[in-house]
Amino acid sequence: MDKTKTSNGFKLSVMTLAIMNVTAVVSLRGLATEAIYGIQSAFYYLFAAVVFLIPTAMVAAELAAMFATKQGGVFRWVGEAFGARAGFLAIWLQWIQSTIWYPTVLTFGAVSIAYIGIDPAADAALASNRIFTLVVVLAIYWAATFISLRGIGWVGKVSKWGGIIGTIIPAALLIILAIVYLAMGGHSYLDTKESFFPDLSNFNNLVLASSIFLFYAGMEMMGIHVMEVDNPKRNYPRAIILGSLVTVAIFILGTFALGIVVPAKDISLTQTLLIGFDSYFHFVKLSWMGPVIAVALVFGVLAGVLTWVAGPSKGIFTVGRAGYLPPFFQRTNKQGVQRNILLVQGVIVTILSMLFVVMPSVQSFYQILSQLTVLLYLIMYMLMFASAIRLRYKLPTMERPFRLGAKGNGVMWLLGGLGFCGSLLAFVLSFIPPSQIAVGSNVVWFMVLGIGAVLFVIIPFIIYAMRKPEWKAADADIEKFEWEK
Repeated sequence: MDKTKTSNGFKLSVMTLAIMNVTAVVSLRGLATEAIYGIQSAFYYLFAAVVFLIPTAMVAAELAAMFATKQGGVFRWVGEAFGARAGFLAIWLQWIQSTIWYPTVLTFGAVSIAYIGIDPAADAALASNRIFTLVVVLAIYWAATFISLRGIGWVGKVSKWGGIIGTIIPAALLIILAIVYLAMGGHSYLDTKESFFPDLSNFNNLVLASSIFLFYAGMEMMGIHVMEVDNPKRNYPRAIILGSLVTVAIFILGTFALGIVVPAKDISLTQTLLIGFDSYFHFVKLSWMGPVIAVALVFGVLAGVLTWVAGPSKGIFTVGRAGYLPPFFQRTNKQGVQRNILLVQGVIVTILSMLFVVMPSVQSFYQILSQLTVLLYLIMYMLMFASAIRLRYKLPTMERPFRLGAKGNGVMWLLGGLGFCGSLLAFVLSFIPPSQIAVGSNVVWFMVLGIGAVLFVIIPFIIYAMRKPEWKAADADIEKFEWEK
């Protein structure tokens, strides 16, 4: 990895951190979601980058640098600003949204597995089969959970190569194939005469676009590296902007690549990426590559899930040991892995996956779980942005190794306010049923989203109200908040 040596040791270079940003954020499974919008998808990608991606990365960098020597992450940031109850809500939402995310990403994996066959018609039928998808989702998830419980050390290597083979290479290949296709006279279904600016008066057309915020989610994790960069005040923003530009370029060009070869009316949220690859391969007389790219995408999905099954649960496990979760959730196995949290997480994933029974299609299941994930994650982000602004006034003299704005709070208000308002807009839009997708009864749509969001927000408050002194582990190492000292 490219690093720059300084007097303080090895530091991440601007290019290295930019690449890490791209690797952490980019995922190909969502390209079909925006391909429906054609040329206008570029507007949504750029809009979300300005009001969410960059504010998230920059605000999180200041917060991470402030509390670089203290554990807790978003629990610490929000807890310092609004109290322990709000901090626990934030870390809970960060964990539970990732739990809900698993069925959606594994649905994409199941579809990829279906396209490993050599009969396109049979593959498409299998990909649309709800029973097949449900079985694959549960089988892969629980296999990953049991592997995590064993504490396998090679997971990191699988993740690294899975990201390269299953995301970066396919993204580059998709864009190159589109260029070759057009250069060889292939017919483009992308309407280039369409206006770049969408009809913002039609709220139904904005619903799928609101999910684009989740494409960029996770950038707050990059804040932990702010102090590992040489001259962070200058180089961290440069790395974030460079990484953001590359990320947006991949998303826009990848989405256009799908829109070129797949008509908008035929776009499916779960199958279009594989159909797009198959169409390009058929055009360039390389049809045998279809199953190969399907295997690569499956490898990328499996590597990501294997890595993240235990990841987010570690944060809430650490906080729980400080007295915020009952002893049941603090139990580990012989390898020190948070066994009970992983098992509860698995039960939740299983229940959510069973929504196949009531949803009219795999596509509607995929969309509604994606929207629920967005809702919960956006609540956490709104708490984070509000906390960053509040801490400027609550802890004005605390050292900020990385600070937005040389003096005053104007830059923080600009970026924090922009991120908060952008998150709030996406949150509201996420409740509107999309006109482009058959989600069945609107009543079911609103009930799943409304009840699901309320339920998952109330649970941490109930747990917090029930906490007891004996819940705190004797060896818990979470430091006290500044307001507790």
